[in-house]
Amino acid sequence: MKNNVFEQRFKLKPFLFEALRKQNFERPTEIQERLIPSIIKGNDVIGQSQTGSGKTLAFLLPILEKINPEVQKVQAVITAPTRELARQVYNEAVKLVEDSSIVVKTVVGGTDRKRMVDQLKYEPHVIVGTPGRIKDVVVEEGISIFNADMLVVDEADQMLDMGFIEDVDQIASRMAHELQMMVFSATIPESLNPFLRKYMNNPKHVHVKPEETSPAEIEHIAVPVRHRDRIQLTIDIAKKFNPYLAIVFANTKKDADEVADAMIQEGLNVDRLHGDLPPRTRKHVMKRVANAECQYLVATDLAARGIDVKGVSHIIHYQIPTDLDYYIHRSGRTGRAGMSGIAAVLYERDEIEKLEKLEKKGITFEHKDLKDEEWGTVNVQRTRPKKKSKDPNDFLMPKPKKVKPGYKKKFQEKKKQLNRKRKK
Repeated sequence: MKNNVFEQRFKLKPFLFEALRKQNFERPTEIQERLIPSIIKGNDVIGQSQTGSGKTLAFLLPILEKINPEVQKVQAVITAPTRELARQVYNEAVKLVEDSSIVVKTVVGGTDRKRMVDQLKYEPHVIVGTPGRIKDVVVEEGISIFNADMLVVDEADQMLDMGFIEDVDQIASRMAHELQMMVFSATIPESLNPFLRKYMNNPKHVHVKPEETSPAEIEHIAVPVRHRDRIQLTIDIAKKFNPYLAIVFANTKKDADEVADAMIQEGLNVDRLHGDLPPRTRKHVMKRVANAECQYLVATDLAARGIDVKGVSHIIHYQIPTDLDYYIHRSGRTGRAGMSGIAAVLYERDEIEKLEKLEKKGITFEHKDLKDEEWGTVNVQRTRPKKKSKDPNDFLMPKPKKVKPGYKKKFQEKKKQLNRKRKK
């Protein structure tokens, strides 16, 4: 069947259209529609969008379109902040080049270094990897990227947070002088701008807002902790959901370990994913998740950004993330590919204001509680906005509840006396 929408929108090589058909991609997403033509033309671009927007194809398709398979040199470098995300991008690229002679290789930590370098002696056309390992291989092992004129910086804000921008800078400085840079990020922090100005030439900036990003049907449930044990409440919610696959998000590695250990003691089928795990263990966990061999994955925000875990039916926020945007990234792991999903968040009374801020971002919460293994609705005491005084002198003395005769005249006189003392 002819993939009419993609073929009508873009001029791509036949093998790419064939790969899209095999994967049942019928129509481009917002960010693909707006960026692919610009990237093919050679323009620098900034793609700002949330998880699930289809940004991986937005840069892979035009890059692979521009690769010349007859030139056996590295022509494009794609960087990602984590091994898991780099492997995910690599796997997507491999699917796209299946019917071509384009060679794609992955360069990440946690793999046999000598074996990896041996594989790179026959130079690939595209390298996908983490910044630190790519930099090491280029600097120490002599893999040439001098001819490469396309660089992707995926999840740029996360690169910044994890301290990888310097490595990306060193990679970019060793690439072709006329370098086309493609930056993708959910947010563009002010501190990222010096790097962008250094390498980018009048970039096209496309911002796909969250409501345009994913029309997914996600039900958001807010559950008050109410002085109960937070871990036990999380376990009770997890059991009540009985999900196909749920991701439980914690803010720290320590919290993730504590939650995972408690869930395992309850007899639940649990894996965990965070940055302190050895590379081999993280790879094994991702394989188990991909094969639907576990029912619950307890994770830090490592799994919230970019990593595509298929079949997630439920999200449980053990804690509200410090950066509220991460609530959207986390919840975006469910409700994908046209499916519905449920996201539950635990909160304390003093966190009501955070929920209200999320509501201003477009999240609609159902406030529920779990009692005797049944859901019930709860009333929420909203935060009251503080009244701002228009008179700067109001703080000088409190007004009595009952106004005595002549009070107003005396009060005004008292204010004048205080003002005279101030001037002195």
